[in-house]
Amino acid sequence: MKYFLAILLVFSSISPASPPGLQLADIYHHKLDLQNYWVSEKYDGVRAFWNGKQLISRQGNVINAPGWFTRVLPEEQLDGELWLARGQFDRLSGIVRRQSADGPDWVDVKYMVFDLPNSPLVFDQRLQNLEAIIQQINRPFVRLVKQEKIATHDLLMQRLDKVVAAGGEGLMLHLGTSTYKNYRSDDLLKLKKHFDAEAVVIKHIPGKGKYKGLMGSILVETGDGKQFKIGSGFSDAERHNPPAIGATITYKYFGFTSNGIPRFASFLRVRNAH
Repeated sequence: MKYFLAILLVFSSISPASPPGLQLADIYHHKLDLQNYWVSEKYDGVRAFWNGKQLISRQGNVINAPGWFTRVLPEEQLDGELWLARGQFDRLSGIVRRQSADGPDWVDVKYMVFDLPNSPLVFDQRLQNLEAIIQQINRPFVRLVKQEKIATHDLLMQRLDKVVAAGGEGLMLHLGTSTYKNYRSDDLLKLKKHFDAEAVVIKHIPGKGKYKGLMGSILVETGDGKQFKIGSGFSDAERHNPPAIGATITYKYFGFTSNGIPRFASFLRVRNAH
């Protein structure tokens, strides 16, 4: 509980901003003409919108990045992901949450840029402009997300397997002929071995057997009112101090049951305000 109170204190000290209108990804499906899509790795970082003056999280919080990090960024709006390395989300989250940006850890953070939100051009053209912008910035911590074309679904699955085997999260597909839209559509798609979503914790359920005296599972509720239990994916420390009632958590799942409940739901993390 002390851990969650500490997080809330940090978030309350960060200056709020208006949530940016970001383009959101839908889920990949087979009915696509892949030759029209650019494919990139899906980075497990913190979404960061550069408004020309500040880095803003998806939830609308100002990210306290060091001055040396933001001074090199352009007047143009950028959309990207703050990222450390594959499998380093928890450490990155800790760095981004800090009230002070004076710590040495920011030297390891990279801003992986993938779009120009304020441009009226289609993605094919925005990508060319982004290449020029990143070259002009010319700093190792500001990088253009590598985009490639993949011709067939089978080759796409092979690429996914390679990324996941190396510790990556999945792939993103971006329609080259699309303009930037601040909602979900087939213009931007995500492809993963499993899906993830968010739900709110509404109850702690006591454990049995080796988990006697600890949290055994949590009861959660999705945005559309579906309730179900999640009992896997927790460390022993998380069972001692489970996600707080009312907290929003991210879970992974593998499709849905006939009743529309996420299948094999497993806890991933507590969503933070960034």
